[in-house]
Amino acid sequence: MQRPGPIYVMELFAPTREALVGLLESLSSEEWLAPTRVQGWTVKDVAGHLVKGELGILSRPRDGYSIPGVSINGWDDLVALINRLNSTWVEAARMLSPRVICDLLRWAAPQAEEYFASLDPRATGVPVDWVSAEPAPHWLDLAREYTERWHHQQQIRDAVGKPGLKEARYLAPVLDAFVRALPRTFQQVKGRLGKQVKVTITGEAGGTWCLLREESNEWHLYLGAGDSPTSEVTLGQDDAWRLFTKGLKPEEARQRAQITGDSALAAKVFDTISILG
Repeated sequence: MQRPGPIYVMELFAPTREALVGLLESLSSEEWLAPTRVQGWTVKDVAGHLVKGELGILSRPRDGYSIPGVSINGWDDLVALINRLNSTWVEAARMLSPRVICDLLRWAAPQAEEYFASLDPRATGVPVDWVSAEPAPHWLDLAREYTERWHHQQQIRDAVGKPGLKEARYLAPVLDAFVRALPRTFQQVKGRLGKQVKVTITGEAGGTWCLLREESNEWHLYLGAGDSPTSEVTLGQDDAWRLFTKGLKPEEARQRAQITGDSALAAKVFDTISILG
C-alpha cells in the first residue's frame, strides 16, 4: 500500500476567493442575516470570520506578530483560545457593513495568497493540530488553510440556497486533507497489529483510504482498500465534509453510511474532526 502524497492547492485560492466575494456581493440584506449551520452565526458572521482568518495570516506568520501574554499548553488550551478569539472577533465584526466585509476580503486575501506563494511547500512549518502535534510541511498547512476557506464558503452557500464549489477540482483536495485526521482520531484505539479500517468516500471528489495498525502500535493512513479490512465505512462526499467539520452529527452520519465488519471499530471514524474550535 502507498501513503498519501502531498496536496497542492495554491492555484485554488484565487478562484475560491473570487467565488466567495462574488457570492457575498450578490446577497440581499435578508440573506446576509440568514442563519448557518454554525450555531449562533449568520452568513455575515461566517463572512466576518473569514476576514479574521485573512488578517490573521498577514499578522501572525507573515509579520511575525503574536498576542502578548498568551501561552498555550496543549490541545485544550489551543481550542479554548481559538474559540475565545472567534467569539470576540465575530461579536466585533457585527458592527461592520457587508460592503466593508467584502472590501476587507478583497484587500487582505490576495496578500495572504501572496504570502502562501512565497513558501516552499515541502519545507517544515507549523503543526496542523488536527493531524498531528508535530511540525508539518507547508503544503499540509496550506491545504488546511484552503479547507477553512472552502468549508466556510459552503456553509454560506447552504444558508442562502446557492450551489457550492463541489466539482472534484475544488472538493477532492478538501476531502484528501480532512482524512489526514484519521490516524489522530484512532491514536487511543487499541487492538491487534494488522487491523485495517477501510474508508470510502463516494462521489467524483471522493476516494478510498485504509487505516492500518502497525508494529509501532500506531495507526497509519494508506491509499486504497488494503488486503482484508477489519471494518469498512462508506459515506457520500457531501456527508463526509459535513461530518468532519461538525456540520453533521456523528450519529446521523452513521445512520446514512454503510458499515460492514467490526462496527465498534468503524464507529470511531465518525469521531473525526478536521477543524479546530
